[in-house]
Amino acid sequence: MEWASFICETGPFHFGLVFVNDIENEVANNAFDVTLKYLQRNTDLDIQPDVTRVMGNSTDAREFLDQLCKVYNDSLEEKKAPHVVIDTTIAGVPSEVVKAFTSALGLPTMSASHGQEGDLRQWRNLDEEKSKFLIQIMPPADMLPEAIRSVVYEQNISNAGVLFDDSVVMDHKYKSLLQNMPTRHVIIKVNESMPVKKQIQKLRDLDIFNFFIVGRLSTIKDVLDNANINKFFAPHFAWHALTLEDDQLKCSCKESTVIFLHPEPEPEYKDRLKEIEETYGLEGKPEITSAFYFDFTLKALLAIKSMMDQGTYPKDMEYVTCDDYTEETAPVRTDLDYRTAVMNVEETPSYAQWTGLEEGNGHAFMHFRLQVDRVFISNSQGTGVDDVGFWPSGLEEQIQVKDTGPLLNHSAITFYRIVTVVQKPFIMYDGVDEKGKKKFKGYCIDLINEIRNLSQFEYEIFEAPDKRFGNMDENGRWDGMIKELVEKRADIALGSLSVMAERENVVDFTVPYYDLVGITILMKKPKAPTSLFKFLTVLEQDVWLCILAAYFFTSFLMWVFDRWSPYSYQNNREKYKDDEEKREFNLKECLWFCMTSLTPQGGGEAPKNLSGRLVAATWWLFGFIIIASYTANLAAFLTVSRLDTPVESLDDLSKQYKIQYSPLNGSSAMTYFQRMSDIENRFYEIWKDMSLNDSLSEVERAKLAVWDYPVSDKYTKIWQAMKEAAFPNSMEAALDRVRESKSSSEGYAFLGDATDIRYEVLTNCDLQMVGEEFSRKPYAIAVQQGSPLKDQFNNAILQLLNKRKLEKLKETWWNQNPERKTDCEKQDDQSDGISIQNIGGVFIVIFVGIGMACVTLAFEYWWYKYKKDPRVVDVAPSTTNQKALVMVPPPPPTKLDGGITMGFRPRNPYPEQNFRYNRDI
Repeated sequence: MEWASFICETGPFHFGLVFVNDIENEVANNAFDVTLKYLQRNTDLDIQPDVTRVMGNSTDAREFLDQLCKVYNDSLEEKKAPHVVIDTTIAGVPSEVVKAFTSALGLPTMSASHGQEGDLRQWRNLDEEKSKFLIQIMPPADMLPEAIRSVVYEQNISNAGVLFDDSVVMDHKYKSLLQNMPTRHVIIKVNESMPVKKQIQKLRDLDIFNFFIVGRLSTIKDVLDNANINKFFAPHFAWHALTLEDDQLKCSCKESTVIFLHPEPEPEYKDRLKEIEETYGLEGKPEITSAFYFDFTLKALLAIKSMMDQGTYPKDMEYVTCDDYTEETAPVRTDLDYRTAVMNVEETPSYAQWTGLEEGNGHAFMHFRLQVDRVFISNSQGTGVDDVGFWPSGLEEQIQVKDTGPLLNHSAITFYRIVTVVQKPFIMYDGVDEKGKKKFKGYCIDLINEIRNLSQFEYEIFEAPDKRFGNMDENGRWDGMIKELVEKRADIALGSLSVMAERENVVDFTVPYYDLVGITILMKKPKAPTSLFKFLTVLEQDVWLCILAAYFFTSFLMWVFDRWSPYSYQNNREKYKDDEEKREFNLKECLWFCMTSLTPQGGGEAPKNLSGRLVAATWWLFGFIIIASYTANLAAFLTVSRLDTPVESLDDLSKQYKIQYSPLNGSSAMTYFQRMSDIENRFYEIWKDMSLNDSLSEVERAKLAVWDYPVSDKYTKIWQAMKEAAFPNSMEAALDRVRESKSSSEGYAFLGDATDIRYEVLTNCDLQMVGEEFSRKPYAIAVQQGSPLKDQFNNAILQLLNKRKLEKLKETWWNQNPERKTDCEKQDDQSDGISIQNIGGVFIVIFVGIGMACVTLAFEYWWYKYKKDPRVVDVAPSTTNQKALVMVPPPPPTKLDGGITMGFRPRNPYPEQNFRYNRDI
C-alpha cells in the first residue's frame, strides 16, 4: 500500500497524468498535444501535468494491461502517482482494459469511449462513489448515428439499410439504434474485402429501399457512385448521408437527391475555434472531433486543478500496485467527486457545450448541431440545396424542420419486384407501356392492385426468363419463379402458383387466394358428322343404284307380262268387263304401281294375269325386305353416331391405346406423374427384395406367398405412355396436337391444370374438359422465405375475402370474360332427339315435290289454255247459202242386267270453248 501526496509551490502546479489512446486515433493524439501547448502558453491557468502516454493494443488485452500496469507501478515507485487518467480509446479491447484497470485501482478517469448506458461492460452498474470519478463523455462520432433514428421517425420509414465506415463505431448500436421502432433494418460496415456494389445489392435483395451512409465524405461518395451504377436512384429508393466532416457532398451521379446531414459549429464559438486552430495548430479532421478532444482534455485537467485549488482532491490518496491488487486490497474512494468538478469548469468551448453529465455515463455528450440539407445532383454536379432544418444532437432529439414537405417526400416509395408467368386468365399480356415494357392484365393483376391499395406500395412486374412456375431438379436446383425468389431477384411471385411441399421449403406462401385446383384432361370435342340427306347415306351408293335398277326392271317386266299375257285385262276386256277395278297396266301404270308398293299406302289392284301377280308379289317381298332393312339401319345410324363411348377419367385414358396423352414439359403435372411412377417403382423394389430374400424362413415365405403383387403399376404405365407420346413444350403446341386429333376416341389428350383447361374450353368451341380433377392444390402468392410480406399479404387477402372481392374477381375473369365464347354449338346428348341437321333432307324432298307439282300444274294450265282451237268445217251440203254446225248426238244408253241403264256423258275437252254457229240458219 502506498500513499501519494502533492505540494503546492509557487509556479505551475504539477500532477500526474496518464494519457491512454488507440494507436489509430490520431485526432485525439493531436488534440491532446494542442491542449498541452495551450496550457504551456496560457500560464495563468497554472497547470503543468506530468504526462505518461500509453498506446492501446487492439488485439492483445493481456499485453495492453501489462503495459498499463508497468507505467502505473513505475509512477508509484517514483512517488508520482497519477491524479487523473484521460482515456480516448474508441471501443473494443483497449477501452474495456482501461475501464477494468481504472475501476479496480480507483483512478479518477475521464473517458471519451463510444457507448451508451450499459455499453461499457467494465463500468456497468457502478456504485455511487465510483460514478463520481469514473466519467464518460460520448464523442460526436458516437452521437452521429442517433440522427438516423430521428430521420426514420420523421419519415415513417419501414425499412432501412445503414452502411458505415471505420470512422464510427456501430457495434453497440445494433440493439439500440432503432429500438422500439417499427423499422426493419440492417447495419453493415463498408468492407474493403467486398465490393461496395455487391454490398448494396445484398441490401437490395433484403428488400431495403432506404439507405443511410454514415462516415467520411469519401466513403459516402464511393457508396453513392456504386448506387448510381446499380441504378438505385429511382423514386423507390431514398438516400441519406451523415458525416462529421464539413465539406460538400460529391457524387458521380447522373440524377440523384440525397438528404445530407453535416455538422455546423455554433456561431458564438467560431472565433474561439479559429483562434485555437490558427494559434495552437489544432488541425485534426474532422474539425468537430478535434475540437471535442481539445475541450475534453482541457476540462479534465482544469477540473483536477480546480479540485486541488479548492482542497476537494484527497491529499493522501491510497494506491495499490497491480501485483498487490486483490478484491480485499482494492482502494475505496469515498471523497472523490470528480464529476462535479468537471461540471463546474467554466471554460468557453471551442465548438459546442456539453450536456448530460449530471445523468451519468452514457448520457453525457457534446450538444452540437447537424445541418439537414436536401442536395440535388445532376451529371455529377450539385444543382441545388434545400435547407430542410437541423438536428440538435441527443439520444431522443427530433429534427427541427423548416418545412416537412422535402423530408417527407424524400422517403422511398415501398417498391417490390414481382415475377410472373403468363397463364390465362390469371396473367395475360396487355401490350407495352411508353417505355417498351410488357404490360399485364388478368385476375392476379387485379388482385395485386387490390392488395396494393390496402398495403400502400408500388411494384414492377416481369416475366420469369424460362416462363416456368418453378420445379426442383435432381441436384436440388430450382427454375422458374421460385428460382427468382430464392436468388433474391424478385420479392413476390404472382400467378397461378400451386402450393407444394417442396416449394414451401425454400419460399413462403400466403393464404390461398383461389379455390383448390387439380389436374384434368383436355380433349377435342366430339362432333358427329351431320347431313341433310343422311337418310340417303344409310345405304351405300351401289345399293341405291341396284334398288333403282330393280325398280325399273320390275316395272318394265310387269308391263311386258301384262302386254303379252292373254289373261291380262287389256287383252281380255270382255272377261273382266264386269269387274269393279279395270286397271290397264301400261308402262306408266307399272312404274306408278312399283313406286306406290314401297309405301304404306300400297300399290293398289294387282295385275289380272298370274305372271303379273307373281312379278308383283316378288316386288312386294323385295320391297318389304328393303324397307325393313332401311328403317332399321336408319334408326341405328342416327343413334350410334351419338353413342360414341367417351373417355371420362384418367383410368379410362390409361386403359385405351388410341389416344396419346401427356402434360406440358416441366410442368407441375409432369412432376406429379413422374413422382407417382417413382413411388410405385420404389415400392416395387421393396416388394421384390422381400419376395426374393433368400434369408426368409419357410414360415415367413409362406406368409408372403399369397401376396403376389400388392403395388399397383397404374402410374408406371401412365408415365411410360406419356414418354412415348412426348411432352409439348408450350400450351400452344399442346392445343395444336389436341385439335389435330381425328376424333374424341383417337388422337391426343392433354393433361394440365384445371384452370388452364377450363379457360381454353371457355374460349374455344372445339375443346372439352373431361373427367374430375385430381391432385388438387390451392393457388397462393409466394414471397421470399422469412419476408414480412407474408403476414402483410395474408391480412390483405383475408380482408378481400371477407369483402367478397375475390368472388367478384372470379366472376369478372370467368363468367364475364370478354373472350368467352357464347355461341358455341350445343354438344349432342344421347337423350336428345334427332336434329334438323340430320333429318332436314326429308323436308327438302317434300318442298321439291310440291314445287314440281306446282310447276306441273302451271304447265298444264298453260297448255290447255293456250292450245290452238280445232278448225270447224262443213260436214253436209246445204240447199241454201246458210251453213250449219252439226253435232253428233251421244250414243243411246245401254241397259245392264237388272234393268239398270248405263249412259255415257260426253266429255268436253274444251271447257272454256264456246260453240260458234251461223246466224243465217
